Amino acid sequence: MAICEHLSKAGDPPPRTPEGCEECLATGGRWVHLRRCLDCGHIGCCDSSPGKHASSHFRMVGHPVMQSFEPGEDWRWCFTDNTMG
Repeated sequence: MAICEHLSKAGDPPPRTPEGCEECLATGGRWVHLRRCLDCGHIGCCDSSPGKHASSHFRMVGHPVMQSFEPGEDWRWCFTDNTMG
């Protein structure tokens, strides 16, 4: 499995909304799984969720690396390089 430069430089910011997806909480939306941005701590919902806010966050601000915010999962994903690490 290839490891991109973005994954190795990812940080560990605290989650901004540990109780759920930032946008869904603001609008009353629902999510399936959560992802945390490793640049700023934004919590967004996955692409299986109606809002797809983790992907939207990447497209809006360009932060490339997300990590699963689900209990027991620690995988990371780089949107720029389409690489898991």
